[in-house]
Amino acid sequence: MTGRETPQGLRPYRRAGAVIVAASTCWGIGISFVGMVHATRDPAARLAMLQRSRGPWVLGQFLAAAGTMAVPVGFVRFAQAVRSGPTKTLATGAAAALVAGAPLFVVALADRATDLEKFAYRRGANWPFLTYSGLHVGALAALGAGLLLSPLKPWSGLTSAVGAPVFGAILAGTKDIPPFVFYLVEGAIGAQLMRYEEGPAAAGPAQEGMSPGNQD
Repeated sequence: MTGRETPQGLRPYRRAGAVIVAASTCWGIGISFVGMVHATRDPAARLAMLQRSRGPWVLGQFLAAAGTMAVPVGFVRFAQAVRSGPTKTLATGAAAALVAGAPLFVVALADRATDLEKFAYRRGANWPFLTYSGLHVGALAALGAGLLLSPLKPWSGLTSAVGAPVFGAILAGTKDIPPFVFYLVEGAIGAQLMRYEEGPAAAGPAQEGMSPGNQD
């Protein structure tokens, strides 16, 4: 059955997935503005680069902030759509962690947009970013476990479940991590949620928190 032929009710996570994909894409576009600044080691060179491209840089931070706030909305919608059971509990926990962490990164993005020198020279407290990243790692761990208990294709849960400890180890060892790895995984999960189709048995009792169904 094609997406055009499938009744909307048989794709219960399509809207949640669409929000996640759109938000992750928005974040990626925003963070790519003046993207070379993130790979430049010399603070003076970073500052000069930002001063030359202040307009695109500020716009990029706003887009990244919008994506940061919207991704948790998609996962909240997913958690609300899941039937009761372990998957719903884990998805709800993941969504809560993302909701709690997003404002911390938005504040950091606002700071980057308003104080170029502070960002270029890596001044200021790092705990908001570390907290945001830690919450993100926890969210991916919970989400991965929940997805592995669901009828969705195994790779969606495995990517999240395996990625979480790897990202956590990087964060613990270096006190830094490129956030794009979070949104790459979440965007892929969002795409899978959009494609998931429930089968005819969806009207029956849920199995492991989500109704059994066919998969694309």
